Amino acid sequence: MNRLKPLFALIFVFVMTGALPGCATERTCGAGRSGDAKITTNVQALNDQHPDLGPPNSINVQTLDHVVYLNGLVSTGLQRAIAESVARETTGVVKVENLIAVTN
Repeated sequence: MNRLKPLFALIFVFVMTGALPGCATERTCGAGRSGDAKITTNVQALNDQHPDLGPPNSINVQTLDHVVYLNGLVSTGLQRAIAESVARETTGVVKVENLIAVTN
């Protein structure tokens, strides 16, 4: 069962990545809230300032109703925690859903 956890996490990441883009950045899933696109941009920019998180834009950031959804793959739990911390400290964020999978 432990060997299947990374596979399930990866599948979940791909499903969420496909389901949220339009909602989070284009507000095509209802009214949305003002500022979601700006929050997404700010979180991405802050993540890109942390070279230890991998190449720029290696973590997918989406925002819906001021809730930030983080998706992607990282190699350590520390990278996952840093990405979540950066998102939580970003102005306008009310909640962070950390869906980042750790490859090891």
